[in-house]
Amino acid sequence: MNNKGDSAAKDLILIGISTVFVFILSYFFNVFYFLVDVINKNPRVITYVDEIVTVLLTLSISLAIFSWRRWISLKKETFRRIKLQEELIRIANTKAETERIVNKQLSSEIELRKMM
Repeated sequence: MNNKGDSAAKDLILIGISTVFVFILSYFFNVFYFLVDVINKNPRVITYVDEIVTVLLTLSISLAIFSWRRWISLKKETFRRIKLQEELIRIANTKAETERIVNKQLSSEIELRKMM
C-alpha cells in the first residue's frame, strides 16, 4: 500500500511541476498569445469568455471530485475483494487438509482390512 501512496505522491509532484512549467512558458514566452490576439480581433465572436472560463474551472474541479470519489470506491471494492480471496484461500486450504486426513484414514482402514 505504501508503494501506491508513493506513486500517487510522485504523480502529484509531476502535475505540480508541469503546471509551473506551463505557467512559466505562458508568462515569459506568451505561448497563448494567439488566443488573446483572436479575442482582440473579433470581440463580437467571443463574447462569453468569462462564462467559458468559469465553466471550464467548474468542470475541472467537478472531474477532480468525481475521480477522487471513484478512487475511494475502488479502494473499498479492492479491499473487499482481497478479504474474500483470503477467505476462499482459507476455505480451500481447510478443504484440502480435510481431504488429506480422510484419505489417510481410508488408507489406514484399507490396510487394516487387508491384514485381516
